[in-house]
Amino acid sequence: MAQISAKDLIPDSLTMSREDIAGQLGMVWELIKAPLIVPVLRLSVYVCLAMALMLFMERVYMGIVIVLVKLFWKKPEKRYNWEPIEEDLESGSSNFPFVLVQIPMYNEKEVYKISIGAACGLSWPADRLVIQVLDDSTDPVIKQMVELECQRWASKGINIVYQIRETRGGYKAGALKEGLKRSYVKHCEFVAILDADFRPEPDYLKRAIPYFLRNPDLALVQARWRFVNSNECLLTRMQEMSLDYHFTVEQEVGSATHAFFGFNGTAGVWRIGAINEAGGWKDRTTVEDMDLAVRASLRGWKFVYLGDLQVKSELPSTFKAFRFQQHRWSCGPANLFRKMVMEIVRNKKVRFWKKVYVIYSFFFVRKIIAHMVTFFFYCVVLPLTIWVPEVHVPIWGAVYIPSVITILNSVGTPRSIHLLFYWILFENVMSMHRTKATFIGLLEAGRANEWVVTEKLGDTLKNKSKKLRFTFNFADRLHLLELGFGVFLFVTGCYDFLYGKNNYFVYLWLQTITFFIAGFGYIGTIV
Repeated sequence: MAQISAKDLIPDSLTMSREDIAGQLGMVWELIKAPLIVPVLRLSVYVCLAMALMLFMERVYMGIVIVLVKLFWKKPEKRYNWEPIEEDLESGSSNFPFVLVQIPMYNEKEVYKISIGAACGLSWPADRLVIQVLDDSTDPVIKQMVELECQRWASKGINIVYQIRETRGGYKAGALKEGLKRSYVKHCEFVAILDADFRPEPDYLKRAIPYFLRNPDLALVQARWRFVNSNECLLTRMQEMSLDYHFTVEQEVGSATHAFFGFNGTAGVWRIGAINEAGGWKDRTTVEDMDLAVRASLRGWKFVYLGDLQVKSELPSTFKAFRFQQHRWSCGPANLFRKMVMEIVRNKKVRFWKKVYVIYSFFFVRKIIAHMVTFFFYCVVLPLTIWVPEVHVPIWGAVYIPSVITILNSVGTPRSIHLLFYWILFENVMSMHRTKATFIGLLEAGRANEWVVTEKLGDTLKNKSKKLRFTFNFADRLHLLELGFGVFLFVTGCYDFLYGKNNYFVYLWLQTITFFIAGFGYIGTIV
């Protein structure tokens, strides 16, 4: 019997060379490009340009308003008739209202002493202050350490209570809600919330509380964050630039024009009556702070932001911790928008323009559009137009608008102006992560309610960060999605260098480097 080879079993039509396969693929590409690829990509360009214009107008509006606020608006202490609380020699501290300080914690080994010590050092009458440490730690050793620290301060005459729960139900929102139920805080009028790495100055309450006394419709006084480790590495410098814009412009504009902004979750003082009227703390999203702020605003309560009242805090100094934080900060607002948009539309207690501001500016543009346009336009659509030259992106959309937006974003941190170009590349990388989280929140998908507590290093920051620079955990560092996009942009840049006409390859290769740095997890190690 003649021997039959594998080649004899394969039809001649399938035994084509690589050149034939490439030719076939080229023919298929040409067949579908004109009727399908070009129209879809052109539509994507139009959509991205529309989103870019929305973001551009939002930034310009913010820039104009912040200039007007700084030049012509009255200072918060003038608008709200702020006056210091005076001690009465006869009545003692009776002029001071009762204040509760809540410090939620979860395995905060490195920073628990800092936050407890700062709270106990507040210059407020001891008989008018209750400090509540809400410890959800799962490590029994850490729980014992925190409890002993509370006992140490209690022995000095500080009214401090160590509070634990059986479960972590509701995470931070659940802990804060449970803390307000305690009988020993029923007489408190106000509550200051301080995360475990926040360190207020001793006069924090004396500067914040007087705003409430002459303004019964005021629910929240928010302080600005200042970062003790902003110079730790390139990652912390990038975060400082983003957050400084948020505090310098977004919070200031919201406070001055609409008396509304998103509560930052810490370094703020709430009127307890406003919390209760708004329905209390809810754990339906991972942004319980924003949830409460929106609900309180819809009931007519006002907020004030104090840019000159600053509280020291810590930025995530590892890329892993930063990614988890950004997932929560991007997913939570999108999920809250999904759940509250119709409630905001139907509300009858606030003005029409305030509804527009909350829905369009606060949520839609800043929490959704800003992430999506950065990723889709500059990391997907613009590179794809290199492969499909029939689709043109106008220079005003590709260069001029993003340049103006970037310049306006940089006003909060003038000391880092020399890092502006790398900050753009870094934000483009993070926009991919934020966009993914935004879709998870909008669709309420699997990780919508994921809560990972941000790692804090506290006083051991410098020593630990040095060790981090020289340790390499391949599994923790490797991020395949970033690496995949890095490869895509590199290949696209090479194609543009060889055949393109727009010279985008310079940007694409620089963006490739940033994607690779993030993909290998080295952003947090660059000083």
